[in-house]
Amino acid sequence: MNNNISDIIINDRIFIRKPIKTKVLTPDDDIIDVVKQYTDGIRKKNDIIVLSESPVAITQGRAINENTIKVGLLAKLLWKGVRNVKYGIGLRSKTSMQCAIDECGHLRILVASIIGFFGKMIGKRGIFYKIAGKQAALIDAAHTSPVPPYDKTVIKGPLHADEICHKIKKITGNETAIMDINNIGGSWVIGKSSGIDSELLEKIMMDNPQGQQNELTPICLVWEKTDG
Repeated sequence: MNNNISDIIINDRIFIRKPIKTKVLTPDDDIIDVVKQYTDGIRKKNDIIVLSESPVAITQGRAINENTIKVGLLAKLLWKGVRNVKYGIGLRSKTSMQCAIDECGHLRILVASIIGFFGKMIGKRGIFYKIAGKQAALIDAAHTSPVPPYDKTVIKGPLHADEICHKIKKITGNETAIMDINNIGGSWVIGKSSGIDSELLEKIMMDNPQGQQNELTPICLVWEKTDG
């Protein structure tokens, strides 16, 4: 996808999505300032501001160069047990698994791996991430992003996602959400301001209108089309 406006129909309601192109974000950027800079004069009163989770994490310094990650024994043992998925590498690499261990702790990841293994034996998947927690699920492996220098980094999930959304709403007046979205229908609200309907917004964004390549559109404005 590019930064063209697109629409989607949900339960006979039409929603418009407008991706906003920015520069390549860095840890020197403040995500709240970025939102203000790139949406001032564009956003309307009832627009929802949607932020992609990885760019938010990048501004928090949570993109870690893979060459600086010291991979321990546990990560070396566990990463091969992670199944291949269509939407990305996830924890199926030594460095991303090590980042999950660093975020969640050795014991929690070990317990999640053991119980998850037995869960798969009886046909139940997803147990690992339920035990390991949100931050393990949000980690993007190196070479997931095509945008230098982040193509060589493991990107951890953003911190304080709800707090960021509340601050942006207070400053702009617009409801705000941070989302993890992929190209095969994965759409997950991981942080939001008080007026966000997570289930509805996940449906609105399920086809990933912001794209997942080098579009540089970490912000998307969403609004409902009305007759007025």
